Amino acid sequence: MVNIDCGSYSSAGVNQVVDRCERRFRSFGWAVDRRPHVPADGEPQLGDLLIGTLRGAGGPRVLLVGHTDTVFDDGTAAERPFRVEGGRAYGPGVSDMKGGLLSGFFATHALQDVGVDGFGQITYVCNPDEEIGSTFSGPVIRELAGQHDVAYVLEGGRENGDFVSARKGVTDYVITVHGRAAHAGVEPHKGRNAIAQAADLVGQIHALHDRWAGVSVNVGTIAGGTRPNVVPARCTFEIDLRAPELATLEAAEAEIERICDVPTMPDITIDVHRTSWHRPMEKTSAVAVQVDRAIAYAHRLGFPLRDASTGGASDANTIAAVGTPVIDGLGPIGGDDHSPAEWLDVASIVPRTALVAALIGLP
Repeated sequence: MVNIDCGSYSSAGVNQVVDRCERRFRSFGWAVDRRPHVPADGEPQLGDLLIGTLRGAGGPRVLLVGHTDTVFDDGTAAERPFRVEGGRAYGPGVSDMKGGLLSGFFATHALQDVGVDGFGQITYVCNPDEEIGSTFSGPVIRELAGQHDVAYVLEGGRENGDFVSARKGVTDYVITVHGRAAHAGVEPHKGRNAIAQAADLVGQIHALHDRWAGVSVNVGTIAGGTRPNVVPARCTFEIDLRAPELATLEAAEAEIERICDVPTMPDITIDVHRTSWHRPMEKTSAVAVQVDRAIAYAHRLGFPLRDASTGGASDANTIAAVGTPVIDGLGPIGGDDHSPAEWLDVASIVPRTALVAALIGLP
């Protein structure tokens, strides 16, 4: 799988990975639902969404999620193909998340091999678009989450071996300030400087960083104007907002929108476009039960395990928003994701896969 180029927009490559996943489902007797992506006008073609279902003898309904896309461009696999060196595997997507994707298959295959079926149903979603926000698969994952008792997302374990029990929510903003153009030397008084207004907004919004515990606010891009002797009529900037709890995320959202609702300069208008990518994945009491189970099973398997919170978002946020308890980062240990140095700890593959099997198949 690592030697297949499967960036999110490389639909043919993603579908090669999906083909392999589908063959695994079918060879072990799973029911298979493969859904092609039908793009709207102007949208890029994405790979297929694959859902495997296995019925058990009774017990919890378990949702597994792993993604089949990476962030890498076509040609990357040829430049640095899969290799193992010094106990680590390397290659594009080896940790994020082909290792975790495969661990879900081997964990469930192991349960089938030994006849453990103490679950009501396992549903395994292999989605093609996690790296671009699960725009296609997100609504399906949200719907399925509400039909299951617990969920395990198989992103790679943290570099120190931790798994993830909480993730920050993420909201992105595009703020566009509209002023009025004028000659900067002859008639500057007729202009309304959009960049100056944007700069004032940026200062106010940046001051929100850390106002609430764990809340980060980053103004990541800004662009405006046409040339130095023209009063700029337009300026646009983008904001990344993250918060560990829904209450503080909503408080920060409200404050950003309040600031933008009140221009500090005359004859200026401000457009605010908000995209709420992910609501927070919080460590609720139901999540804490799953955390305790994972740590206890890891101890019985002979390795230490801790949970952690992280600022990054994943499909686990989508699941948590429905109220289904979910833990993440259960795949093999890896690091340097999204970079040429991405790696996976080979020695962690068997114990982490056994952990996933235990979580699914044991009480």
